[in-house]
Amino acid sequence: MSEVPAGARAVVVTASNRAFTGVYEDRSGEALAAGLRELGFTVEGPHVRPDDVEQLTTVLREAVAGRADLVVSTGGTGLSPTDVTPEATRAVLEREAPGIADAVRRYGAENGVPTAVLSRGLAGTAGRTLIVNLPGSTGGVKDGLAVLGPLLPHVVSQLRGGDHA
Repeated sequence: MSEVPAGARAVVVTASNRAFTGVYEDRSGEALAAGLRELGFTVEGPHVRPDDVEQLTTVLREAVAGRADLVVSTGGTGLSPTDVTPEATRAVLEREAPGIADAVRRYGAENGVPTAVLSRGLAGTAGRTLIVNLPGSTGGVKDGLAVLGPLLPHVVSQLRGGDHA
């Protein structure tokens, strides 16, 4: 497997009312940041935000404006009335990449997590940044990284203007 291009930057965003208010530790965001570092990214965050469309949209737009290669969120993708990460993400995306989000759901379901199909997470690009929503659990993050790991070197290269290798 190839490596992510030199200097690749990722931003991690956690959407969770409870982690934001300190009710519990943000384990999924920390796991996501660690996993992205292992893949070769310099990681900013996790930025913990409440389940609020405006606050999530703001942090996503700031990451895109800051020219991050990748923004990955954890949390807020389910069916709960407070799960609004996909709505915030849709407001920022310029082009959707539904195959990525579908692959994350499929991977979870095929690996013993039938509720993985309930995720409404999105994936797509804004400018030269890939944005991906993952579930708010360490298992969902692990599954998401298993799917993203082989894709990210190619995606980052493409978004930076690389050829179709």
